[in-house]
Amino acid sequence: MAEALLERAALTTRVERELKSFVDREIVYLVEVDRELEPLAEQLRTAVATGKRLRAAFCYWGWRSAGQPDSDEMVRAAAAMELVHAAAVVHDDLIDNSSVRHGVPTAHVALSRTAALGGQRHAGRPVEAGRSLAMLVGDLLMSWAGQLFTSCGLPAGYLARARPMWATLARELVAGEALEILRTGTSPDTESSLQVIRYKTAKYTVEHPLHIGGRLGGARPALMETFSAYGLPLGEAFQLRDDLLGVFGDPAATGKSNLDDVVGHKPTALLAATWPGATTAERVRLRHLLGRRALDDEGLEQVRDIMRRTGAVARIEDLIAARVRAATEAVTGAGLPASAAQALRELIGSAASRRS
Repeated sequence: MAEALLERAALTTRVERELKSFVDREIVYLVEVDRELEPLAEQLRTAVATGKRLRAAFCYWGWRSAGQPDSDEMVRAAAAMELVHAAAVVHDDLIDNSSVRHGVPTAHVALSRTAALGGQRHAGRPVEAGRSLAMLVGDLLMSWAGQLFTSCGLPAGYLARARPMWATLARELVAGEALEILRTGTSPDTESSLQVIRYKTAKYTVEHPLHIGGRLGGARPALMETFSAYGLPLGEAFQLRDDLLGVFGDPAATGKSNLDDVVGHKPTALLAATWPGATTAERVRLRHLLGRRALDDEGLEQVRDIMRRTGAVARIEDLIAARVRAATEAVTGAGLPASAAQALRELIGSAASRRS
C-alpha cells in the first residue's frame, strides 16, 4: 500500500514537471507575439497549475497494464490528458458562468477584469471581451494537448495506434457537453442525466485515458474491454460524487460555489433522484428556486432539505457504491501486471471517495 502511494506521488510529480516545462516553453512563444498577451499567459498557467492528475494516471497505467515498462516519454504523453481536462474546465466554466474554480476567479472572470482595465477599447463590454478571451484560452489548451501528445517522443508507430482515440475523445466530450446544455432546465430524468455524465465526464476522465495508454502499449482487445468495464462505471462514480460535492461539499475543499448546479438548473442525477420523491408543494418550490440567478444560501438550503428528505442523497451514494463494485470486479482477476492492478484499485478510491 505504502509503495503504491509513493509510486503514485512520484508519477504526479513527473506529470507536473512535464506540464510546467511544456507550458512555460509555449508561453514564451505566445508572449513573443506581443506583451499584451500576458494576461492570457497567466490564465494558461492557472488552468494547468492544480489538479488531481487522475487522467494522466489512468493513461499511464493503461500503458503499464499492457505490459510496457516505465517511460519518461509515456509520462509526457499521459500529461497531455491534463491539458484536455484544463481546456474542458475553462470551457465548462464559461458555459456555466461559474465565477470561482480552485478558490480563484475563473478564466473568463479574471480576463473580464483585465479587459475592464483596457480603457476605451473595451468600454461597456469587458464581460464579453473576457468571455471571448477565455474561449480562446480553452481552445489553445486543447490544441496544446495534441501537440504535447504527438511530440512526447514515443515511436510514430505507437502514436498511430492511439491517434483514432483522440477523435473519439473530442467527439464524445463535445457531445456530452452539448447534451447537458440542451437538457438544462428540462424535466429531471435519471437515464438522461446518466447519459450526460457518461459522455461529458466518465469517458474522458477514465475510459479514454486508459484506452489511449493501452493502445500506445499495444493492448489486446480483451484488455481494452477490461478498461471499459472498469472505466465507465468508475467515471460515472466520479461525476456522481462531483454532483454531490457540487451541492453539499465544503467550498473550502472543492474550491467552487455550492450554488452553480442549482443556479444553472443542471440536469444532474442528484436532481433526477430528488424529483420522484418530492411532494407537489416541493416540486413547485424547486421550480421556483432552480435557475434563479439571485439564489442565496437560504434558497440553497431549501433545495438541500428537499434532496435530503426525498432520499436523493442516499440514492446517489447507492449508485456510486454500485459503480465502485463494478469497477473493482472488472480489475480483479483480469490478469493485469501486479503493479498496474494495484494502481487501478488505488485509483478507485481517489476517484469515487473524495472531498474535492
